[in-house]
Amino acid sequence: MHPILAAMRRNALAPMLIAVQAALTLAILCNALLIIHERLASMARSSGVDESQLFAIQNQWVGEPRDVAARAQTDLAALRALPGVVDAYVTNSYPLSGVLYSFPVTLRPDDKSANRQVGAYFADDHTLRTLGLKLIAGRNFSADDVQNFSGADDAHQPPGGIIVSQQLADSLAPAGNVIGRRLTVRSLGGFSAPIVGIVQALQVAAVHPPAFVHLFEDGSALISYRDTAVNSYYVVRAQSAAQVGPLMRTATARLYAINRLRVVRRVESLSTARQRAYRGDRGEAVMLAAVSAILLAMTAWGIVGLTSCWVNQRRRHIGIRRALGASRAAIVAYFQTEDFLIAGAGVVIGIGLAIAANLWMIHRFQMDRLDYRYAALGAVIVLALGQLATLWPALRAASVPPAEAARAA
Repeated sequence: MHPILAAMRRNALAPMLIAVQAALTLAILCNALLIIHERLASMARSSGVDESQLFAIQNQWVGEPRDVAARAQTDLAALRALPGVVDAYVTNSYPLSGVLYSFPVTLRPDDKSANRQVGAYFADDHTLRTLGLKLIAGRNFSADDVQNFSGADDAHQPPGGIIVSQQLADSLAPAGNVIGRRLTVRSLGGFSAPIVGIVQALQVAAVHPPAFVHLFEDGSALISYRDTAVNSYYVVRAQSAAQVGPLMRTATARLYAINRLRVVRRVESLSTARQRAYRGDRGEAVMLAAVSAILLAMTAWGIVGLTSCWVNQRRRHIGIRRALGASRAAIVAYFQTEDFLIAGAGVVIGIGLAIAANLWMIHRFQMDRLDYRYAALGAVIVLALGQLATLWPALRAASVPPAEAARAA
């Protein structure tokens, strides 16, 4: 160990540069691994609905018709009658759409400070069947619960009921004991309605902050309103995933056949909506993985270059050691140990830098705290990379015959 430390002191600049490079690589790698894991976990979140069999049609009526409710009922009857369609309903938004309606709610109408936000979807008695939601308590909406709603400023009756997600129920009351209690919504003109059911999970429409800053990701409520605004969405469930594509075309043609005074602005499957919603997460994960790979490659080539330079500079020293009986394995171990010490110093510094960078990102971007497992994994990767990068120059040094090495300057 002493000869190794002495050699590094005589050539201090190069080891310092490699240690700094390893430290910076580790600091970036640890936080990149954390962000990649967060993005992959985000992309794997369940929306709570049967995405593979669903598609949505964004319908906008031309002009300001007064019979939107009747038109919507006609459209829905036609969509439900199509071969291969399980059910359909009209709504203001749907999971993964990115169209978020969030409203402040409370179980205590006298508490003016309560402002828990929920993601709200308009729904009717066909919604649960269409989305494939699992009702775990209470009941579904009845036809009498559903009221028409065309805008917050219009006169409308309060809805007959509200169905909430399990996560929202648990956050509103201990153990989710909310069935039968009235939920006050401080928006849409203000109203209260009884909570009639609880579904297992239902993600809010927007999958990224700022939506999740104030909302639980599954903090959603179904409000028994039939959306009769000029711009709304028809959500349709096919009998199988294979039928979604053909039905999207058939349903659009059927709607235009009923009434051409409309604009179908978007028709998408929920599988496509998921890809669109998480396109940024996927791109960020790929970019960070590529940057990490480039940094690791640069660090590896730096170690290869440094070790190769040292081999050429110390051929005489290596030859003397070989002549004195040092084996090839001992020469390889010498350079491997040397690299381990340099990379180890870089790892110690890098962990400190990684923690500092993570604390800054927590304050600036509300990221999760760096888990020690990412630091440990990053340290193992950097150390293993250093050992692997040193192996080829070390084997070259060990293969030089003692007599030839001793004659080198």
